[in-house]
Amino acid sequence: MTTRILPAAGDADAARALSALLGQLPDAEPAAPLPDSGALLDTLARLAAGSVDELPEVVLVHERIGPVPALDLIREVALRFPAVGVVLLSSDTGPALFSAAMDSGARGLIGLPPSYEELAARVQAAAQWSAGVRRHLGRPADAPGGPGGRVVTVAGAKGGVGTTLTAVQFALAAAAAGRRTVLVDMDLQAGDVGSYLDVQFRRSIADLAGIHDISPRVLQDAVYDDRTGLALLLAPAEGERGEEVDDRAARHVVTALRGRYELVVVDCGTQVTGANAAVVEMADTAALVTTPDVISVRAAKRMVRMWERLQVRKAEDTVMVVNRWSRHTEIQPSLIGKITKARVVKTPVPAAFKELQPVVDAGRLQDLDNRSAVKQALWTVAGELGLLAAPADPAGAAGAQAALPGRDTPGGGRSSGAALAVRAAGPVARLRRGGGDRGSLGPRPRRGREG
Repeated sequence: MTTRILPAAGDADAARALSALLGQLPDAEPAAPLPDSGALLDTLARLAAGSVDELPEVVLVHERIGPVPALDLIREVALRFPAVGVVLLSSDTGPALFSAAMDSGARGLIGLPPSYEELAARVQAAAQWSAGVRRHLGRPADAPGGPGGRVVTVAGAKGGVGTTLTAVQFALAAAAAGRRTVLVDMDLQAGDVGSYLDVQFRRSIADLAGIHDISPRVLQDAVYDDRTGLALLLAPAEGERGEEVDDRAARHVVTALRGRYELVVVDCGTQVTGANAAVVEMADTAALVTTPDVISVRAAKRMVRMWERLQVRKAEDTVMVVNRWSRHTEIQPSLIGKITKARVVKTPVPAAFKELQPVVDAGRLQDLDNRSAVKQALWTVAGELGLLAAPADPAGAAGAQAALPGRDTPGGGRSSGAALAVRAAGPVARLRRGGGDRGSLGPRPRRGREG
């Protein structure tokens, strides 16, 4: 997640000041400033001879660079090295120069003398743009190297199906596997991530909603670094503040987070709002949690169809996680997949609330025993979704498997595929007929919070 920065400044004093400021940026690897345009172009050409990935993500061009004028140099860099984000530093930040810089191919303009906040914001934006270009040039879409980590959303078909439990365990599993992970509570009116992990923090995602340039320092102030190794961005304590987070703000916040973390896990709750719909749309993986009962499965189908109508997510691009499963359940995962048209994970999560109740009531979900069948199943699902290791990383995959709390398959060691037979009696028949609510099963009793 390191951003490589190559500054070019013809003035020695400006170069020293710029180097000192760049050294304060988190997750940045600034190179020594280059003195002129020739040195910059030669350096970029030498790096590009190896591969595109050898190029720095960001190039900073000072207005007093020479002998080639700054705007002409930016145009040359943009044409020859399109995967590099170029930012101009100038004492003139008027609209005329800004327009000329954009026409030349710059990704931003920073006023002189540069402030830390502005420099951090412009560098981060240029680095994210560079990472996007490189993904289109052949890097896997979910590769964590460089800015642009993976975003995974977890939504619930309805209330009480275990959405927050699933999101928290996914994030804990990834952190245990060594991935730098942030867990975001996007259940803006009723978020309980803080309650599940015994965390109280004065900042929330609502504090970032009105900020147009989210610098690393601003983000650090809003994110809570938990002792579990997770970074947490919580929902506002006052539910009415959730209205401050619209779709634009949600995209902006998640984009800033994926620029600093390998994995961004987002608890989207069970209500479809503009904010969480925007995040589901931009996510690399969208998981939908349901339980194997008629009401929840119908709710899951309704959610999938709604996402399709709103052009948020296609059914085949949605991953279904089945919670509170047992072999005696009449509605089995294979039938849920047929009904919703979504891809069902291979490992269902068993119904074992007695294992969860002590840690849920204590607000200490991180203390769930490694022998818990629920924890083993959820961490196995996290492995299925590729959350425990970087893509195409065999060593990371081995370490991720070692992080799993257990290898037993929920339900007694047999593979989940052997338990997907469907019995046609009872609620299954009603689901297949697509009947209304009359005669359908009532909601199963809730015991405590989600689980």
